[in-house]
Amino acid sequence: METKNIAKGVLLVALGSSAYGMLATIVKLAYGEGYTTAEVTTSQFTLGLLGLIILNIINRKKLKPIQKGDTTKLLIFGSSMGFTSLFYYLSVQYINVSIGIVLLMQSVWISIVIESFLDKVLPSARKILATMMVLFGTLLATNVFNQSIDLDIRGVFWGFLAACSFSTTMFVSNRIATYLPNTQKSLFMLLGGAIVVGAFLFFSQIGPYYFDGLKSFYNLFSSNTEGISAFDASIFLRYGLFLSLFGTILPPLLLTAGFPNTGLGLGSIVSSIELPVSVLFAFFLLNEKVEWIQWLGIACILGAVFYMNANQLKSSHSKIS
Repeated sequence: METKNIAKGVLLVALGSSAYGMLATIVKLAYGEGYTTAEVTTSQFTLGLLGLIILNIINRKKLKPIQKGDTTKLLIFGSSMGFTSLFYYLSVQYINVSIGIVLLMQSVWISIVIESFLDKVLPSARKILATMMVLFGTLLATNVFNQSIDLDIRGVFWGFLAACSFSTTMFVSNRIATYLPNTQKSLFMLLGGAIVVGAFLFFSQIGPYYFDGLKSFYNLFSSNTEGISAFDASIFLRYGLFLSLFGTILPPLLLTAGFPNTGLGLGSIVSSIELPVSVLFAFFLLNEKVEWIQWLGIACILGAVFYMNANQLKSSHSKIS
């Protein structure tokens, strides 16, 4: 029975992580049709919120009272979900999806730094070595040794901020209001992210379109040289349903259901499938060229995740045996 649960957990975590891996390619396709980052994120979070509200209504008997102060904490720290999407989607305006996802995977070592700082404990030698492997793999995966490569610093900047924000989301998700059902907790966190996305929509598109004094914000957040446009509501039907389903609804539900069965070690290893899935989607749908040295770097990063969680993986295996 336990072996079956492990297999089920692996499948759920793999599906949830793969869903995340598809997002950047779909966003890139939306950019190709003239949609903006504000339109993409607004459609994703609006429909995502609607979906989670419906799920909470369906599961209302399982909802629990929220302890004092936790609502505010979830909204504040949930804002990192909005920042992650914004920063990640901004980054792929300027760089390839395959490089953007590698930058997002820097959350592996950033999480170690955050954990060490908050717990006031130095990272183990294993974690330090894993960090070095991730950094070396990143150098290979971004192909910086190829002098002809054109890495837009704006894309690198936004990509790194996305990794920092994503690390915050992962860390907080395991420490705040852990007693709440996943759908209930995700709703409040997503609401915090939606507030950030709403502010971004105003300052990057609606504000600059209607108020001349805010036009400078547009150039800060957009690579579109055709000028400021009104909000295009067709994004909701064109890409919003897909982005909300695979970006804000299914992954949290699948990952939360899967991790208790796999354990943190095995779950972390399986969840890193997001990296190759994202690169493969970009390769097949966007025709992005991926050099062999970049695949080597990706393998190095995946190897670091495996190495860092090897002890927990052995523990899970021994329990099954």
